Amino acid sequence: MYIYMTTGTYNFLNKIKEKHPGESMFLMQNIENALLLHESDQPSVFKTPRSFQVIDSVGALENKGIVVMNMIPVIEEERPLLEYRFNHIKSLFEKHNGFSAIRFLRPLKSDAYVILSLWQNEKSYVNWENSASYTIFKKEISTPAKPANLLIGSAYVTKYFIPEEE
Repeated sequence: MYIYMTTGTYNFLNKIKEKHPGESMFLMQNIENALLLHESDQPSVFKTPRSFQVIDSVGALENKGIVVMNMIPVIEEERPLLEYRFNHIKSLFEKHNGFSAIRFLRPLKSDAYVILSLWQNEKSYVNWENSASYTIFKKEISTPAKPANLLIGSAYVTKYFIPEEE
């Protein structure tokens, strides 16, 4: 399974989504831009997507809620370590109220892995951020197991809201 992402204006991306009603697409936005996510085992319908292989998933993505993307730029040699660590921490998400789904994404043409989580609402995500599980998650993701640098650059988080369809 793969996830493809593209950004643009909400109206433009909504037209792309409407042209492909049989595809699993999720349109979301934040204050800066809109993002259209395409989950498929086929090539993307986007012209120039950011492409990721789904290496782990729990739950079903839905067209509602808040999407949180933890972007983690990792050096090539440390990719197996990050993937191993994720296997041991994914359960930290699953046990929280309001959690809907998670995708662990391996980049196909860049260095940044993505941990994409879907929450029922912002309150659910804020509760997760204030939990002991979140503290463990952040420590595991950002702390190298050895003196060599695991990360190429700074990890960062981007949040998007999926507007309710009318």
